[in-house]
Amino acid sequence: MNRVLLALCIVSVSFPALAINRYNVQSMSCAAVQNAVNRDGAAILRWRSARNPSLPIYDRYVRNSLFCDRGQYPKRAYVPTNNAANCPVYKCVDSTFDRSFGDR
Repeated sequence: MNRVLLALCIVSVSFPALAINRYNVQSMSCAAVQNAVNRDGAAILRWRSARNPSLPIYDRYVRNSLFCDRGQYPKRAYVPTNNAANCPVYKCVDSTFDRSFGDR
């Protein structure tokens, strides 16, 4: 029983490393956002909607394809920062959905 408890303690200590960082991009420069995503590998970026400021918008953005699930690839996306309306970053998208949508 003691071995099981010890194993659970060791495993539970390693799980916080899997947490994903969250950033409010409207308080950051474009370079700072890009550096954060590159440093972390994947991050949740959030901002307020321009049309409805009470509406928060957020999504997961990645450094490269290693941070996407199987069947996904990184596609360029843009987020608003304090010094750029369209700061380029990458977001994972489904390759099957993207192909079927493009065929229409």
